[in-house]
Amino acid sequence: MEKIIKHQFSYNHPVETVWDYLTNPELLGQWLMKNDFQPIVGLDFQFRTNPIPSLDFDGICYCKVLAVVPFKKLTWSWKCGPGNGEISLDSIVEWTLQPTEKGTDLFLAHSGFAKKENLAFYNGFLHGWVEKFNNIAKLLDPTFHGTIHT
Repeated sequence: MEKIIKHQFSYNHPVETVWDYLTNPELLGQWLMKNDFQPIVGLDFQFRTNPIPSLDFDGICYCKVLAVVPFKKLTWSWKCGPGNGEISLDSIVEWTLQPTEKGTDLFLAHSGFAKKENLAFYNGFLHGWVEKFNNIAKLLDPTFHGTIHT
């Protein structure tokens, strides 16, 4: 059975501001990883970080932009593995933004954890995405305290 990570985070900022943190490569690099992202459907891009040997991960995420609906939805593929062209995780990351009276609700759905060997990635991302949501909140406002819903 496939496992799907789902989180929600509320920000006291308008959708346009939160959208910038998802689509501006410089801002994206501040809270997630170094990248060459552009919000263009069909674009191949990479996230790069230090290797994590315990996850059999070489530190490179091979991604493709699958959908862009400005200020509403962003979807990309997320593939990674031990290196040398070997991919052990083939997943999809979907962001949905919803304006609220107080700002923006940001929803994340990260799917593609159907294989037993992906359980370590699933567990890492399950908690890792919460840390990343908090990174955005701290960049937006160092005193902000958000609410995570899973």
